[in-house]
Amino acid sequence: MSQDFSKMMRDAQKSLQKMQQDMAKVQEDLKGVSVEGSSGGGAVKVVCNGHSEFISVKIKPEAVDPADVETLEDLVLAAIKDASVKTQALVADKTGSITKGLNLPPGMGF
Repeated sequence: MSQDFSKMMRDAQKSLQKMQQDMAKVQEDLKGVSVEGSSGGGAVKVVCNGHSEFISVKIKPEAVDPADVETLEDLVLAAIKDASVKTQALVADKTGSITKGLNLPPGMGF
């Protein structure tokens, strides 16, 4: 029985090492992915990578009204939220195949 336990522990360690390698590759891949969020029918667009690092902000001239800065602020915030939600979904999709079957509690995924 001790031999079975030792084999089981070695197998578990190998599985953990493979999962760590897979996760490192996914994290590296995500850094090169661009995710775009937009609002106002494309009046404001933001781009971030898979690590949620924002790369650019584009604002169409017609979205800029000096008399109504609040609307522009709302559009920028909405575009950022859109990109963040899309990035979170992308990360969940990419890491889900690695953590599937581990039965991790909600919020404990990578």
